[in-house]
Amino acid sequence: MSKLPHPKDALFEGEKPFPIIPACEHFAGSEKLITKALELQNKLGGLFDITMDCEDGAQTGKEKEHAEMIVRIQNSELNMHNMSGVRIHDYTNSFWKQDVDIIVPGAGNKIAYITIPKPTKASQVEEMITYIQAAAKKAGITREIPIHVLIETHGALADVDKIAALPWMQVVDFGLMDFISGHHGAIPASCMKSPGQFDHELLRRAKASCVAAALAHGVIPAHNVTLDLKNQYQTYKDAKRAHDEFGFLRMWSIYPTQIQAILDAMAPDYSEVQTSAAILVKAQDAEWGPIQHDGDLHDRATYRYFWEVLQKAKLTGIAIPEEAAKRFF
Repeated sequence: MSKLPHPKDALFEGEKPFPIIPACEHFAGSEKLITKALELQNKLGGLFDITMDCEDGAQTGKEKEHAEMIVRIQNSELNMHNMSGVRIHDYTNSFWKQDVDIIVPGAGNKIAYITIPKPTKASQVEEMITYIQAAAKKAGITREIPIHVLIETHGALADVDKIAALPWMQVVDFGLMDFISGHHGAIPASCMKSPGQFDHELLRRAKASCVAAALAHGVIPAHNVTLDLKNQYQTYKDAKRAHDEFGFLRMWSIYPTQIQAILDAMAPDYSEVQTSAAILVKAQDAEWGPIQHDGDLHDRATYRYFWEVLQKAKLTGIAIPEEAAKRFF
């Protein structure tokens, strides 16, 4: 069985596969909260990412010490899964280069991604990525460090297609609160929560534009937070609507109880996981040639879809049928 080609080798020859990363991204700013998040991540078996925050969630006045703390924790035994990224300061803040100069040489082979907040145009993001790339090269780091960018200004939304096309890009995030604040009262504060955040026309347009640009360039669109911290069902409903109506494939968490709600809402349907597993087992036996399953014809074009379903199931904790799990994972 091991001699048969694996789907990751057979289905993406000469082509970059779409990123398959966790559906939940949990933000933590202090050492205490980062430590708790890593403990939960380890307990759940690495089902969600953690963003260690140098920006809004971090203490001001101790920027250097904070970045050094992040490097220390990134390199600690607590970081078992290497599934933690870092949000650095924005382009207008003098500390963003210091963040990069500390974090990239110190933990560049460990960090899952670097998040860039609050750009107002694509050229700012491009300059920051170039600086990150240079820092990585200087430190002898040969891997691409995935880049996430927050779309939370008018200028960034206008340039979202250019931003999504930049190198090392993995995720386009939509930042709701700053985006609403930038509308000077044209969008009411009530739209920071549901249903307004999904129903207001300016927000619908912005979210749809972010998703369309991200998917067109093979990157993940990520949805903003739910402010109602302790209502898990509200988080679930928001994540479900973001996924089903707008096409978001990932969502932020800012409170531990939100994590499982997001994973549940964005997980593939179990019946589709079973179907995907059955089709891929047949396809591998046929050496990835066309097959029939339940009267339908399938080939490499559909195999790609079903392989992504299985990978997403794995990352959201859904049980994969035994034969497919044995062959592919």
